[in-house]
Amino acid sequence: MEVRAQARHVPMSARKVRRVIDQVRGMDVEPALEVLRFLPHAAARPVEKLIRSAVANAEENIGLSRENLYIAHIVADEGPGVSPGKGRRPRFGGRGRYRPIRKRSSHITVVLDERVE
Repeated sequence: MEVRAQARHVPMSARKVRRVIDQVRGMDVEPALEVLRFLPHAAARPVEKLIRSAVANAEENIGLSRENLYIAHIVADEGPGVSPGKGRRPRFGGRGRYRPIRKRSSHITVVLDERVE
């Protein structure tokens, strides 16, 4: 049985998050959490938190065992590029030009499944 968890509007680009989730895709949950704990990337913290949330959902709501869970599907999509309050900030360039600073965000989705023995 699949268990899904999402983290939306994570304040970092999806490209930076993908570099972290590529290292844990397809792994069992416990080794994946160990790998994420020691990664130096800032994106490892929200991904670890999301996987822990999905494991807690699986244990509480469905009654699955933590030892049998693995990461079946994990993906990082781009969030809203331009939100009204935070999307773009002004940066003024040379010769009177305007160059926006884009504040990117991402949506992370993880699907855990139970290994069949």
